Amino acid sequence: MDVAYISALSALAGSVIGGMTSGITTWLNQRSQLRSNQIAHDLSRREELYKEFILAASHAYGEAVMTNEPHIPDIIALYAMVSRMRAFSLPRTVTCAEQVMLTTIETYALPNKSIPELSELMKDGTGVDPLKDFAESVRAELLGRRMRG
Repeated sequence: MDVAYISALSALAGSVIGGMTSGITTWLNQRSQLRSNQIAHDLSRREELYKEFILAASHAYGEAVMTNEPHIPDIIALYAMVSRMRAFSLPRTVTCAEQVMLTTIETYALPNKSIPELSELMKDGTGVDPLKDFAESVRAELLGRRMRG
């Protein structure tokens, strides 16, 4: 074989390998970027749902403490948010959200509290915080996803 052919084939092989390496590197970088964007979007979506749930559950629980007449649209909204959580949240978070909803519904059957009674419950630490376990579960879930992301 002629030396010129070997030299030409070597140059051609080097170009092909260099091009493939560059192409694979670009593909891997784009794939990594897409994955990062998906994780960020997923976290943002979860954070928004959890924020909405905390606000709605706080409102509904506050109403339940002050009155015995359930506001059905509030309960339905909580149920809808819990159902959305079932699609992508960890089981512990969903269980805690279900417990918040159950506590809120059960609170409607209890005697109403006056403002002084609520104040006293908060001062002596016996006041119920139905969102505490939910908030802790959400924090652990989101922190765990950020660490893996």
